[in-house]
Amino acid sequence: MSNQTLMIGQTLWFEGDAMQNVADAARYHRRGGILIDGGKVADRGDADDLRKSYPQADVVDCGEGLILPGFVDAHMHYPQTRMIASWGKRLIDWLNTYTFPEEVTLADPAEARARADLTLDLALAHGTTTQVSYCTIHPCSVDAFFESAAARGMRVFAGKTCMDRNAPDGLRDTPQTAYDQSKELIGKWHGKGRAEYVITPRFSPTSTPEQLEALGALWAEHPNCLMQTHLSEQTDEIEWVKSLFPNAKDYLETYEQFGLLGERALYGHVIHMEPREMDRLAEVGAAVVHCPTSNTFIGSGVFEAAKMASRGIRVGLATDTGGGSSFSMLRTMAAAYEIGQLAGTALHPAQLLWLATEGSARALKAEDRIGTLAIGSEADITVLDLASTPAIAQRHARAKDIWETLFPTIMMGDDRAIKSVWVNGHPVTGE
Repeated sequence: MSNQTLMIGQTLWFEGDAMQNVADAARYHRRGGILIDGGKVADRGDADDLRKSYPQADVVDCGEGLILPGFVDAHMHYPQTRMIASWGKRLIDWLNTYTFPEEVTLADPAEARARADLTLDLALAHGTTTQVSYCTIHPCSVDAFFESAAARGMRVFAGKTCMDRNAPDGLRDTPQTAYDQSKELIGKWHGKGRAEYVITPRFSPTSTPEQLEALGALWAEHPNCLMQTHLSEQTDEIEWVKSLFPNAKDYLETYEQFGLLGERALYGHVIHMEPREMDRLAEVGAAVVHCPTSNTFIGSGVFEAAKMASRGIRVGLATDTGGGSSFSMLRTMAAAYEIGQLAGTALHPAQLLWLATEGSARALKAEDRIGTLAIGSEADITVLDLASTPAIAQRHARAKDIWETLFPTIMMGDDRAIKSVWVNGHPVTGE
């Protein structure tokens, strides 16, 4: 048996930013191939050419399946998996009613591991090979997520969620414990295998200035870590932030003044922005993450992806489960299209797919490793069945090009459209 595997089928990848240049970014092969060697993409191109060049490779013929980079979910909350699709009103009510009671349960290491296992298995079943997750204040919740991901060979990003106010008993730490425990977890997990630690203040309302300052200091000590938080999700949230930080110019400054603004920062939602905030995000090279099913489910507002991209701001895409209403990045792409229509900019299928793969990877500063089929990248691969249901198949039969073929699956697809998933060069679902 060869150490090399040649996957053959339809192939699609990007060479450039599809948000900036749709026409030239995508590379599609009607009958293409991806060569995997040692868990990485070793070559790619025309299937017949690759067969001739690597005659000893084990061939996996995906038929009409579309071979893509694995989906990258750039913002989610694995502790909230069990409470997805819980009826609610506004963000703060929803947190108090569902989220916080659920997060308390992850003080139990066994429950944390069971939740992590469930979450990652659901992700893989939907073609997602990388998740960026908030954990809880409990260090064991971080251990559980990274351990579960390591068992599956997945590259993941996660961190202890820090909160020292406006949260119930059992979900508050302190500035010192937030710093100390996060630092210990960085040493334990960051860069170990495929694990990457993310410094994680939940959002300004649940952290005192002292805690934000401590986490800013920690980030300065570990600048190769990402930092994730929430920003300008709902209008009443913004008013709450103003009451808690009366001297801040705007929401973003509640992070900026404590050293929590930079090019390795990830801000989720980012809907109701002031001009100064947009300018600063663009100036420092920070990334924002679009959470469309969450933004509609909780009634937060319309994120303007095209406007952000036009400013040169890196944009990722995310389910934001459990505030988001689907584990599927296909459904998330569909919601991003619908939100784009409301914002006055129809996102092309190539842009939607790019946001779910390389765009999210770029937001994470990881586009050299994931979200891509570039030679040398990690072989995380999702294969789509583009005729997975009768409704999709009948539309697929009338398609004139790859984008007409792909778009019905984006808009109507679910886990049935996931033909197979490969993680680090090994099949984990499907063929």
